[in-house]
Amino acid sequence: MNEPRVGLVIEDDHDIRELVRVVLSQAGFDVHVATSGAAGVEAARELQPLVITLDLGLPDIDGFEVARQVREFSEAYIVMLTARAEELDTLMGLESGADDYLTKPFRPRELRARIAAMMRRPRFTAEAAARGAAPEPPVEEGQFFRHNGLEFNHQTRTVLVDGKELHLTPTEFDLLLSLLEGGRVVRTKADLVRRLRNEPYDVGSYTSESDERAIEVHMGNLRKKLGDNAQNPRWVQTVRGVGYRLAPAQSTGPIKS
Repeated sequence: MNEPRVGLVIEDDHDIRELVRVVLSQAGFDVHVATSGAAGVEAARELQPLVITLDLGLPDIDGFEVARQVREFSEAYIVMLTARAEELDTLMGLESGADDYLTKPFRPRELRARIAAMMRRPRFTAEAAARGAAPEPPVEEGQFFRHNGLEFNHQTRTVLVDGKELHLTPTEFDLLLSLLEGGRVVRTKADLVRRLRNEPYDVGSYTSESDERAIEVHMGNLRKKLGDNAQNPRWVQTVRGVGYRLAPAQSTGPIKS
């Protein structure tokens, strides 16, 4: 039998903690809770959850620092829950390693929908393979890409740049995959929002300004980890007013094994 999916709720408010716990339980997770940032980091290290919901305003260390610490050892999907509506706080949360955010008060249905979309995105790493976990079914095309010194392996969820492995968040990995798949085709910010929702690019569903701003932040984080230069890009090229595409390459495309 497959092991149950583990979810971790890091939240000091009892009512919200119970609400999130119920939402995750109904979504099929084995839910654990922590009421402080330090306890949350230790729980994440011990439990290795698939999903973490993280309160920004914790009593000891704030959610930004918790996310940064968790990202040192975990590729869990992190959804930040915050009572702060300011854009700066949202951007700081994404820059610290969160994959998504919701502003309190939020609708339980919306939280469950966000988590369901994340779970539809493949998640498999070399570390999971070492633990004996079964991989997601491999895609038939685009398993391997090589591009200007970057090696991308979809099946093992690994990325190498000049032979050095990068540690990307699940969201950064999926955005990079989208660009590699598209080559010189421009992906608009709305396209990339839909990709993270596991929707077709041309489905036409609504994307908000905050959704598209989040894409900008994730792309900025991805560029930093790649060591890319926005003015003279090696991998990620910005098409102003439109979106992003792969920079010109010596060789691109899927490499068959």
